[in-house]
Amino acid sequence: MPYRLLAKAATRATGRLGWARGAIGALLGLALAGTLGLAINGALFPAGQAGVMPFMIAPMGAAAVLIFAVPASPLAQPWSVVGGNLLSTLVGLAIHALLPVQPWSGALAVALAIAVMSLARCLHPPGGACALLACLAPGPAGPLLGALLANVGGLVAGGWLWNNLTGHAWPHHVRAVAGPPAYTMDDLDAVLEEWDEVLDVSREDLDALFRAVEARVSTRR
Repeated sequence: MPYRLLAKAATRATGRLGWARGAIGALLGLALAGTLGLAINGALFPAGQAGVMPFMIAPMGAAAVLIFAVPASPLAQPWSVVGGNLLSTLVGLAIHALLPVQPWSGALAVALAIAVMSLARCLHPPGGACALLACLAPGPAGPLLGALLANVGGLVAGGWLWNNLTGHAWPHHVRAVAGPPAYTMDDLDAVLEEWDEVLDVSREDLDALFRAVEARVSTRR
């Protein structure tokens, strides 16, 4: 029994989407993001101040989980990472400039960030944290924006390199499946509308998945 458990754990660790691949990717991506953040600090601020300026912001940890552990998610695509974090941060900074720092101002920043990300088609959960951080941060906006741009750039570059090198196209591409399905896209859209849920998978990926299942069942029969 212990041997089987260890074998199962090893199998889950390896492979194209094993947890080891995601963990190593997050390590490399965040290291690159932090290095770029330090470089920006050194370029923008005097030597005495660079060490106390932020070089990495906490929401990037959550962004790394999405990019490297679930790279097929619509929430983890490059535009979601860039647009979601940047637009949400700008929303938080705007609320910070216009309203006093209160619990309700932070809540308003996150609510508006969700609306902006949804309208811009770049919904990204760490964006909510960026909006809250920007709204409640006591310091000037420059260091925060500098760290954000450096971190996002490093994560996107690291995500593109690592995911593609380890066998997962990023940005994500829908798998091509041969053969007509037993349903139409209108059927799929109707079911999604009846469910009235936001699923963390694209309509196109659902279609490809259903087609692949149908093809497998047809072959077995």
